[in-house]
Amino acid sequence: MTAPPYLNPGDTVAITCPAKSLPVPIDDAVALIESWGLKVVLGETVHSSWNQFAGTDELRAADFQRFLDNHSVKAIFAARGGYGTIRIIDAIDFSGFEANPKWIIGFSDITILHSHIQAVYNTQSIHGQMPLTIPDGSKISLETLRKALFNEPFGYTYESLVENRSGEGSGILTGGNLTLLQMMSGSVSEQDYKGKILFLEDVGEYLYSIDRMILSLKRAGILAGLRGLLIGGFTDLKDNDIPFGQTAEEIIIGHVKEYDYPVCFNFPAGHIEDNRALIFGREVSLQVEDKLVTLKYTEHLS
Repeated sequence: MTAPPYLNPGDTVAITCPAKSLPVPIDDAVALIESWGLKVVLGETVHSSWNQFAGTDELRAADFQRFLDNHSVKAIFAARGGYGTIRIIDAIDFSGFEANPKWIIGFSDITILHSHIQAVYNTQSIHGQMPLTIPDGSKISLETLRKALFNEPFGYTYESLVENRSGEGSGILTGGNLTLLQMMSGSVSEQDYKGKILFLEDVGEYLYSIDRMILSLKRAGILAGLRGLLIGGFTDLKDNDIPFGQTAEEIIIGHVKEYDYPVCFNFPAGHIEDNRALIFGREVSLQVEDKLVTLKYTEHLS
């Protein structure tokens, strides 16, 4: 997949809200990004609201479009997630982006953008902290975001808190929020998962809903064709009065038990403070040995 040009000190980046409105100012995030030597421009949506959204669908689409088409803007940060990106994705003209790609950064609802530009334009993007979450983000998560943007090498080695499935696999890294990936099923924004390393995370869902969505991926043949599975934060999960009887980890491992690729849990990414950056669309190698997990980017850094 194509990697957009990496950033250099002095470059301009934009912050826009394609989904929900901001509840608080993002001055701390702007200060951090500026400390990296970058210039920050703010979209109109940063200070706008319409019901729960950061302005009307038309405003949010136009705001994103303006930065997408502006050649002086080298990267676009989604200020936050929430809900709303799917309402504007089909109104955005990506022809300029296709000719001059740039980094799109965010997570959660921004999974819509990640999947769309991979599926349609074969272009890499960054799953990582957003301006709203930057003040609470761990130092290492913010540093991995900086490294991803400036083309500095990084990778991950950690110990899972629960039992993994050992093995080795390599392939293009992709994924994001499980609910949002399900939303794109059958649309132009749904990508081909075959032969890829899939990262999944979610927040605030019922356990039975996690089971339903994982089963949907399985029935669609997606889980069978993977080379590896990374499970990040599945946080603030809910249960019914009659307990579902399994944790998210037990649900997932149960549905992939017949496959032979590595599966790891507690990956440091998702709706957590230690939400470390992942470059979607880049080749990675995954090695899982008991509870020890190593993820490395294998493509040459240009």
